[in-house]
Amino acid sequence: MGSSRAADLFRICHAGAATESAIKSIRFSEHAKTRLLQRGATEEEVLECIRQSPRSVLPGGRFSARKTFLFGAISPMNNQHYRFKRIETIFAETPDEIVVVTVKVYSSNEERDL
Repeated sequence: MGSSRAADLFRICHAGAATESAIKSIRFSEHAKTRLLQRGATEEEVLECIRQSPRSVLPGGRFSARKTFLFGAISPMNNQHYRFKRIETIFAETPDEIVVVTVKVYSSNEERDL
């Protein structure tokens, strides 16, 4: 992606709190950056998932968030055209930051299938 560390850090208001102490940066692991490219997701979509979607707690203290987007394009995974894609992001949270561990992408022509 060619982005610098500064470009990888984003401010997020955690759990809806408006205080400065509740705002954390989001960092993408190298693995997550690779999966973004391979699976056809963008950093902006992942950030939107984390900011706007409910979290699920996963084993090992990690979290998952997912969101469905209009897509209307060819999937890089199988060269098929899809109307929708669901982005699922797996992330860890420390006191100082959120680290995106990996990104999954599911595609469909029916939103209800996601």
